[in-house]
Formats: sequence, C-alpha cells, structure tokens
Amino acid sequence: MPELPEVEITARLVGDAVAGAKVESVLAPGVNVMRSFKPSLDVLNGDEILGMRRRGKLLIIDFASGLSLLTHLMSSGKLQLFEKRAGSRDRTSRVLIRLDEGHELRIRETGTRQRTWAKLMPTGEIEEDEAVAKLGPDAWPGTVAPELVSDTNRPLYSLLRDQQTLAGIGRTWADEILWTARLSPFKRADDMEAEEIYRLIAAIPDRLGGAISFYEEELELPLPDKLPRPLKIHGREGEICPRCGGTIHAVHYKDYILCYCPHGQTNGQSLKDRRMSRLLK
Repeated sequence: MPELPEVEITARLVGDAVAGAKVESVLAPGVNVMRSFKPSLDVLNGDEILGMRRRGKLLIIDFASGLSLLTHLMSSGKLQLFEKRAGSRDRTSRVLIRLDEGHELRIRETGTRQRTWAKLMPTGEIEEDEAVAKLGPDAWPGTVAPELVSDTNRPLYSLLRDQQTLAGIGRTWADEILWTARLSPFKRADDMEAEEIYRLIAAIPDRLGGAISFYEEELELPLPDKLPRPLKIHGREGEICPRCGGTIHAVHYKDYILCYCPHGQTNGQSLKDRRMSRLLK
C-alpha cells in the first residue's frame, strides 16, 4: 500500500514533471473510481496542471482553473506518468489525464478489489472534504507531539495506523517505526515510560524522512510498478534481524502480517497469530 513516503515521492517527481502541462482530455475507465460527477471531468479539457501535493496518504492534483483532483490510491493503486497513452486493452487504468505531446498521467490499479477512488472539486473545498477533514496531523514533516502517542490505552501498532491520530502511516511503516523504537506493537500507549515515548516520536520522522531521502536518491521517472523500499523488518518473516541477528517473527492476520523482532521488541516473547496478541504488553 502506498503510504506517506511513497505518496510524497510520487507528488514530488510526477508533480514536478507535469507542472505547466496542458490537459487535452480526461477519462475515467474505472467504473467505480469517481466519487463525484459534478463537476464533470470534461471541464478539465484545456486546463493546466499547476502541481501535485500530498495530505496523509492522499494525492491532490491542482489545476489552474481552481479545481483539484483528490485521490486515494488505497492498497494497490499507482499514479504514474507515461510517454504514450494507454491502449483499449489496459484493464488497470482508472483515471487517464491526457496531456499535450502525447503524455498521459495515469491512475492505475492492479488486483480485483478496485478500491482506488478520486473526486474532482474546487481547490478551496479540499480541506473541508470528509476524507481530508478527519485526518490528524501529518506524521512527517515536523515533530510529533508526545501526547498524540501516549494519551490513550491503545496498542501502538493500531495507534500509529490510525489516520485520525497521525496521517500517513500504514502497516509497512508502523512495523519499521516500532522496530526502530524497540517497542512491542502490542504495548499499550499509556504504559510507555518517558524514554520509550521519546524513542517512538524520534523514530517516526527518522524512518519516514529517511525513506523519502532514499527515494530521492534512487528513483527517477518513470516510476516503477514496485518501488525498492528501504525496509529493515516489514515483510521479512524468517529472515535475520539486521540489528540483533535474531529471527524476525510475524503475527498473521486475515489479509496481512505484522513483523517484529522478539529479541529487540517483545522481551523474547513470540506470537503466532492475532488471537494471542493480548498476551504482549
């Protein structure tokens, strides 16, 4: 799933490349992708792209006419710039913004769930939209206030992923942040000592900002379908922990896994599935 670092680098690289480009036409082949139909996508014909920005995991494309396209790529969506336009057999296309010189800004989605969505609206109404208004402060840049991650009894893993608390962190970077902070995913936030709170709020910008810096050095257009992410622990069940040399373990859920190092995070305790998660504090 594209999270804050992946959405940020997309906004930077693709946004810089399309700023000033003229829109020839806009299509939405994805049947369920548009959450609104007024104004129509046709009003963007002949418009100019001003740039692209991010709020949490959301991407915003701003146009000179005073309209913006708000989109959430969800679990398997991508926004990419192509030199050629999609053919009629490309079933991954959700929104096609056809630009001058034959280029195309394309929102794509693989898989069968088709959860990616987009909405065209006046730029001035973006902050009032329900999807944006309910977001907490961005997890990066800036310093996270200690009370945001300590004044609750929720497990840290679910707390970090709560977009109303901190916007932008998902499963991938929650794993990475908690590993960096040496904290159990199941530790209750209000059980943290002062030093543990400090480690957590230091790990958040460290890992998110570090990922963005990595992407800036490693990526260029066209963006690949799968980004080379600088991960230490997420998705590495059974591999060697790069910090302690122990084995990385995982908690298995229906649709995803949570990875952690027992030696560095849970005092050597190991969990096998979510039904046992209550045993870790």
